[in-house]
Amino acid sequence: AYERTCRYFCRKTNSVVVCVGYRLAPEHPFPAQFEDCLTAAIHFLRTAQDHGVDPSRVVICGDSSGGTLTAAVAQALVNRRDLPKLRAQILIYPFLQCVDLNLPSYQQNERVPILLKERTLVLGLKYVNMDLGLIKELFKGCHVSEDRRLKYQKWVSPDYIPHEFKTRGYIPSPTYLPSKEICEVAESMFDPVFSPLLAEDSVIAQLPETFILTCEFDVLRDDGLLYKKRLEDHGIKVTWCHLQEGFHGTV
Repeated sequence: AYERTCRYFCRKTNSVVVCVGYRLAPEHPFPAQFEDCLTAAIHFLRTAQDHGVDPSRVVICGDSSGGTLTAAVAQALVNRRDLPKLRAQILIYPFLQCVDLNLPSYQQNERVPILLKERTLVLGLKYVNMDLGLIKELFKGCHVSEDRRLKYQKWVSPDYIPHEFKTRGYIPSPTYLPSKEICEVAESMFDPVFSPLLAEDSVIAQLPETFILTCEFDVLRDDGLLYKKRLEDHGIKVTWCHLQEGFHGTV
């Protein structure tokens, strides 16, 4: 599905492009995909010169769940002193958090193809091998304990979404009590490998220069906006491109 896109990037940017054929869920459960991408990134950083590449100019890139993996790999590499630093990361409409599935973009675009709100969660639950019957409870936020809610509200909140992105309609969601049972089952969804927006400040502060692409008609738009804010709050240079007519899968 991506070979033509990768060849296009290669041709237009005069770059060496490496596409990682990582193992897929549900046959290979989370976090096999991340581990494959991290292994490939480490190997390439070590052998870049064998491919005629300057090791100080390596950029990692991904779209949608590939954007999730890109963000997670970049975070995993920040403390590696044995490897060249990444030059940059490119995140194209990435999925970055599952704390709040009622952000303005989730409400506005829940029925916009191709990534319907429910489909987003179905794919995520299959990825971490969770029961699809929990979807309604997750939409209500019953998987977020009080402790987590307090911790994450400084990073994930509709308050940090600029007003112009709420004009198509947004209704603050009621707060439901967390379910201890669901909180325990959903533990892996808060792993920064699954939800990179939830990484600690000490990690975010060391990330490389970043390009983020968001689309107006995309449930994941606000994930990108919130990550942009977190990066900029830590002084990371961000180039942001917003496609006013764009939708998930535009690339």
